[in-house]
Formats: sequence, structure tokens, C-alpha cells
Amino acid sequence: MKQYSSLLLRCGSFFVLALFWVACQQHPPSSDPVTSVDLSGLLLDKDLQTLGQKIFFDKNLSTPPGQACAVCHSPEVGWTGPDEELNKSGSVYTGAVHTRFGNRKPNASAYATLTPVFHAVRKGEEVVFVGGDFWDGRATGWKLGNPAADQAQGPFLNPVEQNNASAKAVVEKICTSAYAAEFKRTAKRIWDIEDVCTSNAEFAYGIVAIAIAAFEHSPMVNQFSSKYDLYLKEKAALTVEEKRGLELFEGKGRCSNCHTSRPGPNGEPPLFTDFTFDNLGFPKNPDNPWYTMPAELNPEGKEWVDTGLGGFLKDLPQYAMYAKKNLGKHRVPTLRNVDLRPRASFVKAFGHNGYFKSLDAIVHFYNTRDVLPAAHAVTNPTPGVNCWLPPEVTENINKEELGDLKLTPEEEAALVAFMKTLSDGYRP
Repeated sequence: MKQYSSLLLRCGSFFVLALFWVACQQHPPSSDPVTSVDLSGLLLDKDLQTLGQKIFFDKNLSTPPGQACAVCHSPEVGWTGPDEELNKSGSVYTGAVHTRFGNRKPNASAYATLTPVFHAVRKGEEVVFVGGDFWDGRATGWKLGNPAADQAQGPFLNPVEQNNASAKAVVEKICTSAYAAEFKRTAKRIWDIEDVCTSNAEFAYGIVAIAIAAFEHSPMVNQFSSKYDLYLKEKAALTVEEKRGLELFEGKGRCSNCHTSRPGPNGEPPLFTDFTFDNLGFPKNPDNPWYTMPAELNPEGKEWVDTGLGGFLKDLPQYAMYAKKNLGKHRVPTLRNVDLRPRASFVKAFGHNGYFKSLDAIVHFYNTRDVLPAAHAVTNPTPGVNCWLPPEVTENINKEELGDLKLTPEEEAALVAFMKTLSDGYRP
């Protein structure tokens, strides 16, 4: 595949254009994709990264204007949601039309380009799904060759996000922007298109998404500059508590079962995710504004249940038979930048629905979910103190790797201390 990606960069543009056109028109395959266009070389292109950065921060690409990608994916909080007031409540972000909201907390765009294309793996009798972007994996990478590129096309056309009517509308805005000449020049150099602004709109929209993915692949976003990265290079030392947290993370806490903490086979920095999906038994977030959206957006109203991966699989003919066993499962996120914030008191939200408002709270949940009684069984219930609220989806809850970890309060604190070493931008 490395040879193939370098071929994409070097080769005559017609051949690349043909491959890219096929990729843009591809529908989800009837079985796991064996091959797809490899974007690993393109995502390293500096001009494409620069173009993608301008698109990512452009507030004029929504209808009405004002909603850039960065509104939900901002660098100071690890490329996720930067609005503290929203994080404190429903944790779902408003769209360009400010009365509209989505249904999940924005996940981080950092390190997303390293996610594998969505696929199934058989482990004994079980079929496990791996890869894809968005919390439910639906940005598969089957269309453009990388899940982050597929994901980049979604928000522009989503009525609860950037609310554009069509791919053509997005392209037209870029073609009248201050960087229109750069868009045309980059498309001509890489894809040999004389004028991308007069070419097929879907094709041009694919280039837009790949440019965004290229920016998300850049060192500005995927920094690998945390204290833990320096520790692995023997350029920084962990404190006693942080080192204890690392031991718990890889041992008693079972965190590394899903959030892999060891370097890859060729020394690649750890990504702190295995790209699988889990139902961790999170309660509903009652403040989620999605429950109050009008019927044309949310026909189920207050009865809506987030079925996660299972909801995505049920509409795929090749995987629909696995939907029930994956109800309520969501993508295992990277823990890189999990605690990055502009100040210590800044509130971040955790989990796909933002139910938890601190790293301490979600670690405590992992530790005691199956220990504390249900809220309905106690007087004066206080979740996290004397009870937990019921899970939103009761099927398929992971009870093997969390729920009763028997961690002491000191051990919980040590785990949190270690995870704080995963924030990029560390200076010894």
C-alpha cells in the first residue's frame, strides 16, 4: 500500500483522477472492502494541508454563515467542543441555524485520520467491528479512502450542523472565497483538473473533504507532543502518582484493553484506542437538546434512544444481521488530549452524550457502575455517590472490563493523573 500511495502522488493525473472518481461514486460494498484508494501519501501534502486548514476555519461555508468546522472541533480543548456552557449541560452543539441541535457530543478530530477503514473482524464465534469515524462508525472510509475524509463531508450537508443544500453549494462558496485560487491550483497540481470550480460538483466536494482530512493529519492537529510521548522517548519523567496511574491503566484498571498504551510494532506512538465499539452502560443525558427538536428532525422526540453502532448496521445489508448484538455500542475514542483544556476549571464533557462532566466522574463510573445500586432503589439518589442512573441501552453492556474494578479513591485519582499526561503541547 505504501508503494500505491506514492504512485498516487507521482502518477499521471488521469490515472489518479480515474481512481478518485471511482472512489467518489462508490456505494458501501456488499462485503468488507478489500482495497480502497490509499490516501496516506496525499494527506502528507503540505499544500493540501494548508488548503484544508483554511476550509476548516472558514465560517462562511454554512447556511447562514457563521458555522466553521472549528466551532465543534477547537484546538484549545483537543479539537472537540470548546463551549463550556454547552459542555455543562446537553453537550451537543448548535448548528448554523441556532435553534437546531444534533444528538451527540462532538468527538475529537485530532488523530482521526489514523482510524482504519470500517471493517469486520471475526474473533472466535464473535464478529467485532473496527474503524470508521463518528461515534457510530458510519463515516466508513469506503467512499474516499479514509474515515476522516468521509466524516468531513457530513456536517456541511447536515441540517442541524452547517445546513447547506448540496455539495455544489459548498463548492460554490469555496470557489468565491479568498482562497479560491489556491483551491484551483492545488486541484490542478494533484488531480490535473483544469478548473475544479467548473468540474463535477461531487468530485470537487471529494477534494474539499480530502483537504480537510489532510489538515487533520498535519502536525498542527496530530502533534504527539504530550508528556507521555516524551516519557516514552526518555525525555521526561512521570511523577510517582502518574507512574502508578500508568501501572493501573495497564493492569488493575483494564483501561489499556481498549485504549492501547504501548507503541506499535514499528515504534509508532500509541493511539490509546483499538478502534472498536462498546456499550459502557452510560445513562441518558436528560439535558440533550435533541429530545426537544421538532418532529421533522427527531420524530421520536423524548422517546429517542441512541442505538449507536447497531443503528448504523441495521441499514447495511451485509451487516444487518449483527445490528442487535451491537445496539448501544459507540466507538472507543482516543484518550489523547482527553483532559486538554484552556484552564483547570474549564468544564469538558465526556462520553458520546456528554453525560459526565469530569474525568474523575467517568473514571468513578467505570469503577463502580455495577457496585452502587440503581437510583430508583435508594432514598435521595445522588448519582456517583449512592447510586447510578439506569443505562440508556440495556443490551450488550460490557461487564468484563469495567463496572466493578475495585479501585480505591487514591487509585482512581492516579488513573486521572496519568491520563492528564496525554495532553499535547507539554513543555518540560
